[in-house]
Amino acid sequence: MQDVYKECPVLGNERFMLRLIEEKDAEDLLKVYSDKRVLPFLNSDNCHGDNFYMTSTEDVQNAIHYWLKEYARRGFVRFTVFDKNVNAAVGTIELFLRRSEDYFNDCGLLRLDLRFDYENPKDIAEVLSVIIEPAYSLFGCSWLATKAPVYAVDRIEALKEMGFELSDQCLGGAYGGRMYDGYWVIWEKRS
Repeated sequence: MQDVYKECPVLGNERFMLRLIEEKDAEDLLKVYSDKRVLPFLNSDNCHGDNFYMTSTEDVQNAIHYWLKEYARRGFVRFTVFDKNVNAAVGTIELFLRRSEDYFNDCGLLRLDLRFDYENPKDIAEVLSVIIEPAYSLFGCSWLATKAPVYAVDRIEALKEMGFELSDQCLGGAYGGRMYDGYWVIWEKRS
């Protein structure tokens, strides 16, 4: 099995490429993280109260530095979502193997942050189609979980299309015992 923290692969399809985030992505990603319309779709569960709203390229650069530090310490991988059609970074995917005492132990936890104009069923499904299958082997898990609040109707439509199901379990918070709902799960298909 490839160690994603030693060599992060570049994944892709005809339109989207996923690769380890780089400092040069900051300017493009400011269009994601400075857009208040995007905020309700960002998953900040267990993120010390951060909502990921950033108003300057420097803010995004600081976030990228932190994300690369987490990668170096094997905390998580933050992939850049790059749209080849427009030659720009249009979002990020965070992914890691979650170790916990709750239902979501040993699952690949996926956080998807997209520019507002990509928050539609077609684009979401197309981006997810790049990462789902490789994630199982890259992160040593047999299932994935991602958050979609009830109002994220386009995201939920894409998740259903990809085979995700809404979990009736809550994800346990690492700080103060808070519980988080709205997680959708998909299991690796075995042949």
